[in-house]
Amino acid sequence: MENTLIINFLSFVGAFSLMEGVAWTTHKYVMHGFLWNLHESHHRPHKGAFEKNDFFFLIYASIAICLMYFGYEQLDYRFWMGLGVTAYGFTYFLLHDVFIHRRGKWLEKINSRYFQAMRKAHKVHHKCLDKEGAEEFGLLLFKRKHFRP
Repeated sequence: MENTLIINFLSFVGAFSLMEGVAWTTHKYVMHGFLWNLHESHHRPHKGAFEKNDFFFLIYASIAICLMYFGYEQLDYRFWMGLGVTAYGFTYFLLHDVFIHRRGKWLEKINSRYFQAMRKAHKVHHKCLDKEGAEEFGLLLFKRKHFRP
């Protein structure tokens, strides 16, 4: 029983942590690669609450749903991995969409060095309006230089 708790906890934390690498890789090689036609909407002004780029949510959500579905009956490591992916997705939504792109007013007053550096790194990414030449593809991990004033 104790081993199961440890495995489930590590599955959750591992999946959450691994998602930063998956998000970075997907962002650099898929979104700024062969699916640029969907991601481009995120680098251009647009009207409305949604953009084509929001489609990527469905891909990540599908992975999480499949993991939770196949692990639900026994609540095994797959279920907890799915929750880890979901937790990362929720974190991404709050930090990227709400905090960085200000799609809501909930997190406007966050003023720590880490979160301000995150916002700077994302601005560097958005300086590039094209498929090629962008930097800073992650959300939670980025270069130390962004911590400087």
